Amino acid sequence: MNTMSKLLATAAIAAAPFAAATTASADGHGDNLTYVLVSHAPDSDSWWNTVKNGVALAGEQMGVTVEYRNPPTGDLADMARIIEQAAASQPDGIITTLADFDVLKGPIMAAVDQGVDVIIMNSGTPAQAAEVGALMYVGQPEYDAGLAAGQRAARDGVGSFLCVNHYISSPSSTERCQGFADGLGVDLGNQMIDSGQDPAEIKNRVLAYLSANPETDAILTLGPTSADPTLLALDENGMAGDIYFGTFDLGEEIVNGIKAGTINWGIDQQPFLQAYLPVVVLANYDRYGVLPGNNINSGPGFVTADGLEKVEEFAGEFR
Repeated sequence: MNTMSKLLATAAIAAAPFAAATTASADGHGDNLTYVLVSHAPDSDSWWNTVKNGVALAGEQMGVTVEYRNPPTGDLADMARIIEQAAASQPDGIITTLADFDVLKGPIMAAVDQGVDVIIMNSGTPAQAAEVGALMYVGQPEYDAGLAAGQRAARDGVGSFLCVNHYISSPSSTERCQGFADGLGVDLGNQMIDSGQDPAEIKNRVLAYLSANPETDAILTLGPTSADPTLLALDENGMAGDIYFGTFDLGEEIVNGIKAGTINWGIDQQPFLQAYLPVVVLANYDRYGVLPGNNINSGPGFVTADGLEKVEEFAGEFR
């Protein structure tokens, strides 16, 4: 059985409680449901391919149409306009990230006022989701994840760090760095850098910081966009495997780094579930009026070299 066949079989079992939804659609109950997922991700961020895969599989299994939309450059004002446009198309539901509460709350609340059901996924918090009128939140509270990572690093003897923030315009990214600092019990201060998203620039800025701050105990990156060039930087300056290295999210090079011992751990927020579950929830809500009573925390989960086989198999695709 190939990888896709195994995944479909596993997902079909997981979705068994909801299998009646597709049958009901054939009977005319809940036909032609359309949902729009709006993310804050720029086109260049490959991590979101896993989200797209989750949406595609959920749409197929639930017998609904799901569209993925995003601002090509990651501009949050552009994202706000995309949410407004999505609401104007009168979908049955919108699934959206809440990367910046102040920028995005207006269009999300306007969509809810128009009668569009909304689920917040990936970024934001359960409290913020409730404030904008969303049905629920599915994701990883970013500050809490950073705090857990910092507490873990503190137990491992880390006292200082560099946080490589490749998306500093998103408050949720800064929350990760701040949570890590609080978990260590230190001030964030200048330990967070705005690395930008150009791989060469990220590598150079990491090298410059470590050269100026040679006593740095650890590095924290926020995803493959910053982790991959940081791995190259550590190879170049000879620190690979010698400096404590933790990262958010997974990807092919991150998994290779964990396997090689260069990266201590990766935080898996399970983006596949963040996209898959909202579609399942909305379809069943529209068809039967049923809704989970609680928000769903998809992370944080720490991935280490132990038990890496399944993660390695699906990294960058479904993990």
